[in-house]
Amino acid sequence: MENKILVETSARHIHLTEEHIGILFGEGHKLTVKKMLSQPGQFACEEKVTVKGAKGELKMSVLGPARKASQVEVSLTDARSIGVTAPIRESGDVAGSGACTLVGPCGTVELAEGVIAAMRHIHMTPEDAAALGVADKEIVSVKLDTPRSLVFGDVVVRVSESYATAMHIDTDEANAAAASGVVYGSIVK
Repeated sequence: MENKILVETSARHIHLTEEHIGILFGEGHKLTVKKMLSQPGQFACEEKVTVKGAKGELKMSVLGPARKASQVEVSLTDARSIGVTAPIRESGDVAGSGACTLVGPCGTVELAEGVIAAMRHIHMTPEDAAALGVADKEIVSVKLDTPRSLVFGDVVVRVSESYATAMHIDTDEANAAAASGVVYGSIVK
């Protein structure tokens, strides 16, 4: 495999449990697919939720399908602007993370934890990981091929048969690298 990895900007979004979907959008509500995302089975929804912090609020897209734990993913700029704590974490690691209030058309959820700034990561198939000589949970650096070329460190590799190979960065990181349109990066050692 050529050492070129698609780099995608993951904008602010929220993952919800079935319970929280019911509270926010009405009991029995099913998420409406707006568009499929690059990771198999993942989709952006028509539904949006208002996320409130101590200093402000943001309207965020919901991503489906439902998850085991509700999780709000923001950039550090977003977190500061609405006054929430967002530790840098891998997706799913919400224990002791930031709190916020979620507001939907049918109800409100006080989220005691679940606000994070997602750690830079590469979703990778086992075949691509083997070809690039990397392993699940390995930390690598990735150089982006952009007008403001930048090397990102502390990128966690996440390997699974259910992934399509792509790196995810947040909007702050994309802006720092002037990343827009189709962008590729290379693992540097």
